[in-house]
Amino acid sequence: MNAPLSPSRRGFLRAGGAGALVIGMGPGGVLAAQNAAGAQAAADAPFSPNVFIRIGRDGIVTLVSKQPEIGQGIKTSLPMVIAEELDIDWKDVRIVQGDLNPAYGSQGAGGSTSTPNNYNDFHRLGATARTILVQAASQTWGVPASECRAAHGAIHHATSGRKLGYGALVPAAAKLPLPDTAQVQLKDPATYTLLGTRIGGVDNGAIIAGKPLFGIDIRLPGMLYAVYAKCPVFGGKPLSANLADIKALPGVKDAFIVEGTENLNGLRPGVAIVATSTWAAFKARRALEVKWDEGVGKGHSWADFAAQAKAAAGKPGTTVLRQDGEVRAAFAGATKTVEASYTYPFISHASMEPQNCTAWFKPNEGTLELWAPTQNPGAGQALVTSTFGIPKEKIVLHIIRSGGGFGRRLSSDFIVEATAIAQKVGAPVKLTWTREDDVQHDHFRPGGFHHLRGGVDASGKLVGWHDHFVTFANRVEREGKSILQPGSGGSLSGDEFPGRWLANCLLEQTALECRIPMGPWRAPGSSVFSWVFHSFIDELAHAGGRDPLEFRMELLGEKDIVPGTGERGQPYSVARMRNVLRAVAEKSDWGKKKFARGQGAGVAFHFSHRGYVAEVAEVTVSKSGELKVDRVVVVTDIGAQIVNLSGAENQVQGSVIDGLSTLMYPELNIEGGRVVQSNFHDYKLLRMPDTPTRIDIHFLKTDYPVTGLGEPALPPLAPAVCNAIFAATGKRVRELPLSKTDLSWS
Repeated sequence: MNAPLSPSRRGFLRAGGAGALVIGMGPGGVLAAQNAAGAQAAADAPFSPNVFIRIGRDGIVTLVSKQPEIGQGIKTSLPMVIAEELDIDWKDVRIVQGDLNPAYGSQGAGGSTSTPNNYNDFHRLGATARTILVQAASQTWGVPASECRAAHGAIHHATSGRKLGYGALVPAAAKLPLPDTAQVQLKDPATYTLLGTRIGGVDNGAIIAGKPLFGIDIRLPGMLYAVYAKCPVFGGKPLSANLADIKALPGVKDAFIVEGTENLNGLRPGVAIVATSTWAAFKARRALEVKWDEGVGKGHSWADFAAQAKAAAGKPGTTVLRQDGEVRAAFAGATKTVEASYTYPFISHASMEPQNCTAWFKPNEGTLELWAPTQNPGAGQALVTSTFGIPKEKIVLHIIRSGGGFGRRLSSDFIVEATAIAQKVGAPVKLTWTREDDVQHDHFRPGGFHHLRGGVDASGKLVGWHDHFVTFANRVEREGKSILQPGSGGSLSGDEFPGRWLANCLLEQTALECRIPMGPWRAPGSSVFSWVFHSFIDELAHAGGRDPLEFRMELLGEKDIVPGTGERGQPYSVARMRNVLRAVAEKSDWGKKKFARGQGAGVAFHFSHRGYVAEVAEVTVSKSGELKVDRVVVVTDIGAQIVNLSGAENQVQGSVIDGLSTLMYPELNIEGGRVVQSNFHDYKLLRMPDTPTRIDIHFLKTDYPVTGLGEPALPPLAPAVCNAIFAATGKRVRELPLSKTDLSWS
C-alpha cells in the first residue's frame, strides 16, 4: 500500500471557474486535478468530482472500475473503497468498466497488485468528493461545514435536523473548487460500514443470466470471424498452404499467411482464416493444409530435457544465486543428510474462456479499435504500436471482462494476431482461439528440476542446504547481446526461504535453452518453489525426528529480516509468519488429533505477493491410493483491512482448489517440439467431487498495508497436501502431477 498522500505527491491543482471539477490519476498513480474548461454545466448535469465518480440528480453514483476484471473481483472491491469514503449506500452505486485511458493511471491486473497500488488513492478520491458535497450543503444552509456530516448518500445537519441528498446537491457541488488538502479527512477505519462486509460481484446477475459480458460475446455490425493457425512446433513458420481451397469453402471470406515476428510471446507466424461465422472459420481450418518450417524447436522433448537436467545435477550450476558459510563442511558434520530430486512439468493456464480479441482497423483514418479481455491493456497497446507502427493515440482499447486469466492475459499475442488480421480485412473482425490453440499455444508455466541436499545435526536442527535448480530459458536479444532469459517464474531468487535463514546455504541455477513460450502463471515461481522447498523441509524435519511445524518455527527464528544498506533482498516479517503459523496450528488442532493409518495432516507456509499465508491440509488415502482432501485450514495476514469479505473468501477458496487441481492432474508432455495434450480430455482439471470437503479460512487483521489476495494463498496448498500424504502413507511425492505417484499402501 502506498504511504499517505502528501500535497506534493497528490499534485492537487486549484483553479477557478465554474466547470466540472475533474480529479484524475496520472500515469505515476498519484492524484492530479484539472478544471474542465467551458461554460457552466446545465442544471441537470451530473456532478463529476473526478474521473472515477459521477453523481446524478437522482442520487445514483456511477463509479468507474479501471482495472481489468478476470474473476478476481476487482470490479467490485476497488469501487467499494470509493463508496466507503463517499458514504453512499451500495444499492445506490453503479459500476462501469473503464477503457484504457492515461487519466486512470496504471490499469494492469497481475501480481496481486491492483488493491495495494490503488487503495490509498481511492480512499482519497472518495473523501475528496465527500468533502465537496459537505461544503456544498454548508453553503446552502449557511452553517459551518464542521456541523455537517455525510451518511447514506446525504449530508446531515445535526443541530437543525436538515438533510440534503447527494442528488439535490449536484448543482451546488459542481461549482465548487477543489478543497484544500487539510479539509479532506479520511474516515476512521473503525467507522467503516461497507469495507469488510460481504458484497456480491457486480456482474453476478448478468453472469447467471447468461448475458454478454466477455470478449467472446462481442458482436458488432458487419463483423467477421477469424481463426489463426500457428506451427505446432514452437518457433516454426508457414512456408505454404492450400489457401485457394480454403477460400472456396462455404462462408470463408479470406485466407492468408501472416509473416509474424521472431518474438515467441508476440505475433508468431501463422495462417489466418476469415469467415462469416466462428463455426465456418473453425470448419475451414479442419481442411487447412500447411507446409511448416518447424525450425530448431522440433528437437525439443521432455525426455531430453529430463536427461539434460539429470546430467547437470552432477555438475556445478552455471549461476550461483547464494553462497553462505561452508556447505560441504556442514554436510560432513551433519548427523543425517537427505538427498532428493523434485520435478514438475510445463503447464497451461487453461482459463475457461479461450483467448480472443475483436479488432477494427480503419485505414483511411489510420485508427484501430480493440475489444480485448486482457490483464495488461497498456502492454497490449504498446505491443501493437511496436509491431505495426500504429501510434498509441490512434488506438482505442476497450477492456472486456475475462473468463479467467491467471497471468495468461498479461501476454498480448492474441491482440496483435487480431490486429494483423484486421489490417487485411477492412471490417471489424473477432479472432477466437480453439481450446486446442489455448492448450498447445499457451505461454506456459516453466517446468523445472530441483536437486536438493540437506543436513541436520544430532538435535534435529537444519545445518546445511543445497539446491541446484535446472530451469528453462529463451534466447533473446538485449542491448545488442544474445542472452538466455528464464521464463517467468522460472528464475530462483537467492532470497527464497530458507536461503537467508541458514548459515550454510548454496543455491545454484542452470538454464536449459528452449524455444517454448513461457509466461506468468498464478503466483509465478512461488507456486512451485513452495511445493519443492516445504516438501523437502518436511523430509528434513522427519529425518531429524522433529515436529514439522516446530521445525519450521525454529527455522524462522525470532528476528525479522530487514536488509541493510548495500544488501540485497526484500524485507521479511518473521513475526507475521510466525503468527500465521501459530494461528493455523490452533485452528487446525495441530498435534492434538490422532489419525488412523491412511489419514494424516501436513503443514506449509509461504510469503508471496506481499501476503503471509500458512495452511494445514488433512487427507485420507485409501489402500488403493485414492486421495481425498478432507479439510484445508488457511490463515492469511494481508494487512489492516479486508476490502470485500466475500471476494476475499472466494480468492482463498479458488487458490486452494486451483492449487489442488494443478497438483493432481495436468501436465504437458512435449514430443518433437510440440505439446501432446490438446483439450480437457487429456489435460485434466479438478472436478467438483474431488474438491476439499472443507476449506476453513481465517484472516489475521494486522497493522500493515493492505495487500492483494489473488495469489498468496495458492503456494502453500501443494506442499501441505503432499506432507499430509506422507503422514498418511509414508510415501513422498517428488514429481508432479500427483497422478504419476502410486499412493497405494498396505
